[in-house]
Amino acid sequence: MDTKVKICGITRREDADAAVSEGAAGIGFVFIRSSPRYIDPDAAREIIRSLPPFVTPVGVIAGISRPEALAIVANTGVRYLQLHDRGRFDDLKDLPVPHYKVFHVSPEFRPEHVNGARGNVFMLDTFVEGKLGGTGKTFDWDIAIQSKQYGRVILSGGINPENVGDAIHRVAPYAIDVSSGVERSAGIKDHGKIRQLFEAVRTAQSTQLEV
Repeated sequence: MDTKVKICGITRREDADAAVSEGAAGIGFVFIRSSPRYIDPDAAREIIRSLPPFVTPVGVIAGISRPEALAIVANTGVRYLQLHDRGRFDDLKDLPVPHYKVFHVSPEFRPEHVNGARGNVFMLDTFVEGKLGGTGKTFDWDIAIQSKQYGRVILSGGINPENVGDAIHRVAPYAIDVSSGVERSAGIKDHGKIRQLFEAVRTAQSTQLEV
């Protein structure tokens, strides 16, 4: 199966359109107010309305209550949630909405930490103190390879047009998540980099080997 691509941190419709035109399977909207990629739910709703039905809008959340999470879903039209609370998911664990957790790969992280993840889908991102994502830093992908025994890996953290081919060949993840790697500045995407990323993805997939 080809690796899916999600472009995250979208704040403008023209950036979403550029990602969709290249073949993005998912578009991510950050509803974390402290993030430089934060988007108001009303603005996100307008972009989501323009997306074709085969592209999944994903809401990125952290530090909010269950009612707040459900309100975001109802008000924006996101069809999936990405939970960024570094293990504190008790209030959200039974959300009646498809969702997956983000596990930040720190020196203490072990692949078995993802065992039992909802739907056997989880994201691995680089741990950086004080940040929940968009760091532009990679982690040891051997950890992602080892984690595949527990489910489908969404690989994140420092992926860009230069290294995405290597990521696909080495890890063969279920999906990759790209944000800062295709930006001109936080929340503003570079359409040339988006095009280069997908060109590299297509090249890698045409020669992809089983890992």
